Amino acid sequence: MKRRLELNDQAGINVSRNFRSLVGEANGYENLTFGEKDCRNHIDKVRRLRLGTGDAEAIQKYFVRMQKQNSQFYYVMDVDDESRLRNVFWADARCRAAYEYFGEVISFDTTYLTNKYDMPFAPFVGVNHHGQSMLLGCALLSNENTETFTWLFKTWLECMHERSPNAIITDQDGAMKKAIEVVFPKARHRWCLWHLMKKIPEKFGRHSDYESIKTLLHDIVYDSFSKSDFMMKWENMIECYKLHDNEWLKGIFVERHRWVPAYVRDTFWAGMSTTQRSESMNSFFDGYVTSKTTLKQFVEQYDNALKDKIEKENIADFRSFNTVIACISHFGFEFQFQKAFTNAKFQEFQLEIASMMYCHACFNRLEGLDSIFSVTESKKLYDKMKDIVFMVLFNEKDFMLKCTCHLFEFKGILCRHILCVLKLIGKTDFVPSNYILARWRKDIKRRYTLIKCGFDNLAGKTELQRVDKACDAFYEFASTRINSEDDLVKVMNWIQNMKIELPCNETSPRIIEEDCSVQSQATILDPKLARSKGRPPSKRKTSKFDQIVKKKLAQKKTKKNNQNSKKTQGPEEGPCISRGQEIEYEVCYRSQLGDGIGTQESIQVNKEYSSRVNQEQNNVWSGENGSVNTVAPFNPNQEHLGEENKERHHMKDQHNHHRDIS
Repeated sequence: MKRRLELNDQAGINVSRNFRSLVGEANGYENLTFGEKDCRNHIDKVRRLRLGTGDAEAIQKYFVRMQKQNSQFYYVMDVDDESRLRNVFWADARCRAAYEYFGEVISFDTTYLTNKYDMPFAPFVGVNHHGQSMLLGCALLSNENTETFTWLFKTWLECMHERSPNAIITDQDGAMKKAIEVVFPKARHRWCLWHLMKKIPEKFGRHSDYESIKTLLHDIVYDSFSKSDFMMKWENMIECYKLHDNEWLKGIFVERHRWVPAYVRDTFWAGMSTTQRSESMNSFFDGYVTSKTTLKQFVEQYDNALKDKIEKENIADFRSFNTVIACISHFGFEFQFQKAFTNAKFQEFQLEIASMMYCHACFNRLEGLDSIFSVTESKKLYDKMKDIVFMVLFNEKDFMLKCTCHLFEFKGILCRHILCVLKLIGKTDFVPSNYILARWRKDIKRRYTLIKCGFDNLAGKTELQRVDKACDAFYEFASTRINSEDDLVKVMNWIQNMKIELPCNETSPRIIEEDCSVQSQATILDPKLARSKGRPPSKRKTSKFDQIVKKKLAQKKTKKNNQNSKKTQGPEEGPCISRGQEIEYEVCYRSQLGDGIGTQESIQVNKEYSSRVNQEQNNVWSGENGSVNTVAPFNPNQEHLGEENKERHHMKDQHNHHRDIS
């Protein structure tokens, strides 16, 4: 029983649920010789034995153990003048190695409360070759001022060998903006579009033309494909509704280069437009930590959550190598991407191929060596079909392709407009390798995948550590020294000789528990309760809009309870919102967003296709003897949406996500 309690506690199961499971197994409370309080006392004792007494001291010991296991584990603990823990940052060896491949774009968000000290969990999040979120380091912060963010960004930059990201997505926090300008002066800083657009109901909800302004703002933001187009529409809106004195619009207009899609599409963002990556990573920890979680409990549950994340990546790798998604066309370039891209990214490319049916290309003009084509795309917006013209440039000498939609620059995948032009000029056999980004390829062996994640429960396994060191050394040797078949033969002969010289150890490795106590280090005290910009003690920051929604729903619930208790007195007079009004408060601008779906973790597909793909992916496991299973071709039975237009649907899912975890 005790061992069961300890294992469940490490898995993140709270004591109450832990105890109820034991009651169920025993068929009743009367069959147990202990109570829930006894379980709590035992768990508290085990936690003290496992990680020490104080939170700060426990984290320090944990980090020392991790660094002893792998010298590439990196951590920094920031203390105040009283030696009290203020901020802490850490990144394991796998995160640091992964940054080499996926560190050009990161998302950073601090809205999540993780522990009883209300210290925000601040993850640096990137996107791997499957489009999945991955941790690239994280921190627990005592506050959110410029000084703290500057310390954190400098620490993270040092951890990543002074290699700054090319682009970073955050919310509109002013302190964060100043710190980024100091530490990452050359990085492109983008604001989360969802956070900004969700403020529309808050800023214009009382305006007499609210619905019209809301619809027009969405049209201006999402359907402006050039800076001049945006400027013209924006000025018309300001003039039409006499919004010259609106301070909020003035402020975001000055910073339009940080959030308007037409201004940021020319930069590679790996498909990200919001801090959804950070927030989805935060929500990923929901099953492991609560607002009452202590710091020493958090570092344990961090390991558990990271294990699951890595396992999902391993499964995606397996499916990409063992599943072939059938082509939907006879174009040679589709076969190119089928062989090179991971399954998730190949499906996104197939969406562009399927969407060619909505496009019509024709030659426009010749400018020197550049041929300019116009591509008219029929898009369904607000239940109406609308024709939008994109311009594609093609230089035959250099095989250079550019489109005004900037999908390739933004996401790293060729757009339907370019593919339509290639079909028109008869160049569908192949595309140059520079249009097949290495970061989306499945046929590249990335060094970080060979690194065992530094889980604390592996500490002390000296045999495994020896194997890891040997693997790391041999990988570096093989990557830099084996340059020909002759070199390979020499190395293989040497390995055969070493097999004879060194006897084979057929026994299982032993688990040895080592004392990893911290020596010769100053005692670090637990942190004070953080007062982060007046944030309430909940897991996520709540905006004014969310507070209004919560208040209205509470009023409605109170009204309903009063009516139930006073049925004999007739209906009570007073303010009450209808279901329709409730929906308006809850979703606000979503009525104009359409029925499309989508998150940045997957391509935009309809429910039927999503269900079929899941079934087909499950069928992968039925392959025998390493055989490769084939998935039926992609069927694009869905509404056609532009890349930035899909952001509306991300916003829709994001809104629900925020509501669920608030």
